[in-house]
Amino acid sequence: MTSGFDSKAFLKNLTRRPGVYQMFDTEGAILYVGKAKNLKNRVSSYFRTSGLSPKTQSLVGRIAHIEVTVTGSETEALLLEQNLIKQQRPPYNILLRDDKSYPYIFVSDRDSYPAIRFRRGSGRQKGRYFGPYPSSNAVKESLNLLQKVFRIRQCEDSFFRNRSRPCLQYQIKRCTAPCVGMISEQEYRQDVKHAMLFLEGRNHEIMQRLAEEMDAASRALDFERAAQLRDQISALQQVQERQYVSSQEGDADIFGCAVQPGGVSIHALFVRGGRVIGSKAYHPRVSVEDGIGDILSSFIAQFYLTGPREIPALVITPELLPDQDCLQEALVQKRGRKVAIQHSVRGDRAGWQRLAQTNAEHQLSSHLASKQNIYNRFLALQEVLGLDQPPQRLECFDISHSSGEATVASCVVFDREGPKKSDYRRFNIEDVTAGDDYAAMHQALLKRYTKVRKGEGVLPDLLVIDGGKGQVKQAMQVLEELQLQDIMVIGIAKGPTRKAGFEVLVSGDTGEEEVLASDSPALHLLQHIRDESHRFAIVGHRAKRGKARRQSKLEDIPGIGPKRRRELLKYFGGLKEVERASVEEIAKVSSISRALAQDIYAALHPDS
Repeated sequence: MTSGFDSKAFLKNLTRRPGVYQMFDTEGAILYVGKAKNLKNRVSSYFRTSGLSPKTQSLVGRIAHIEVTVTGSETEALLLEQNLIKQQRPPYNILLRDDKSYPYIFVSDRDSYPAIRFRRGSGRQKGRYFGPYPSSNAVKESLNLLQKVFRIRQCEDSFFRNRSRPCLQYQIKRCTAPCVGMISEQEYRQDVKHAMLFLEGRNHEIMQRLAEEMDAASRALDFERAAQLRDQISALQQVQERQYVSSQEGDADIFGCAVQPGGVSIHALFVRGGRVIGSKAYHPRVSVEDGIGDILSSFIAQFYLTGPREIPALVITPELLPDQDCLQEALVQKRGRKVAIQHSVRGDRAGWQRLAQTNAEHQLSSHLASKQNIYNRFLALQEVLGLDQPPQRLECFDISHSSGEATVASCVVFDREGPKKSDYRRFNIEDVTAGDDYAAMHQALLKRYTKVRKGEGVLPDLLVIDGGKGQVKQAMQVLEELQLQDIMVIGIAKGPTRKAGFEVLVSGDTGEEEVLASDSPALHLLQHIRDESHRFAIVGHRAKRGKARRQSKLEDIPGIGPKRRRELLKYFGGLKEVERASVEEIAKVSSISRALAQDIYAALHPDS
């Protein structure tokens, strides 16, 4: 018996970013927790028509809904997955007997010749512990790499004390043989110091040296050596990646909030003992004219003060709340101990804050794109336009260019289930005056509907033009030229304030202008298709411009010149590693601010 979960609608709006997915049954009980480098691809694999194991078929048959938590990288997703499995113990997950502690890198720094070793758990042996790390394999691979770079012993003390000649590790240049005095204690300790500095994150000198060696190997045409160094830089970078889903200490609830015309999403992360143990999305009914601070003040008061809910010592919000002092005092009285509400935080807490905000934005996007929301918007649009029935198909056109260069037009299609991406089209605009949006729009519409006139497509019920009276006039001329009738045309133009919610609708038949209420579902549908056409046009424009200039993906990003490109490629070891990095990792490059790191990540992941 199946649960009736609408996988098609869910997958249609699922992000391709890394993260964790949680599957629940009809009673809200957890079934399975998993992580993914690409959430859309991974979750889609559960709903293919063949090739599923009996266990997976049983799991899929019980799914009632799925919740996702987006993370900055696949490794963060792995850590969060393990935290959630430990906390919730889902019946369809494999629960390992040794899952009670994370793996660490241990340095026996009290010895004359310290060793670097693998340890599970911390504190049982005197020395320095670095971690926790996402998996035992990650630590073992890291130790292997550290051994190559710093040549520090990893043998046990009993083996070390009984050597009379160097072992194989010395012969293959994995150890400097301190056991037989092939290196002085002072020199050896210097190597250990460098390794510990690297593990502490103070690794600029080490990374710079490896980058210089890679450049030298490339200049000497020793490409095999250069590739090895590139892989080494990438692997070392992965070891050094800071994780914001697993820290050392701290209990906190972190709230992210996203507001768009048509909805509000609040995402809560629950951190206990420095680890994210869960998260939940909420969609309260509030006026979108309220600010994030007002919305969160009301929500947090109800969240903690109206029921038996645990209040942690720290509550983190994305911005200052208008009645923060009063709310904080109320939480203190209910908890009976100190409670702090903060919005300006650093380090791991800032990472948690960004994670909560990212998920709030993602959850709101998915919520607004749900099938029921889309259908209600179509009904509202029917009423606004005075139609006998809701439109079946909407098409929206937009133009994108840079000062007339590489002009591209987009056509996106919505039906009753939302975006129909299989019907999206782009058109290269040629032989028009640079910057002439009217001529570009005319050419795009003519290309599109000439093919439809010949029977190579479907006519829309409503044609939406991103623009004002001039662009709408071009649409009417094309339809008249091709003798296409019964297609309603409207334009959606930015109002005088150019803010969302104040758009002006332009009728193609009469040229009359109308401003809908900012909370109108019909306006939200038009805004959605307009924004989607704009995004699709920009992606096509960037691809065309980059191809024309024969540029790499990095060269197409504003603010990234030759120097920053070299630093990025040196730091990560190659473009693929830059694409795989999270915003936090990119921002570690000395010349890259966090704002620029966000721009780089967005440019390299246009579909996320």
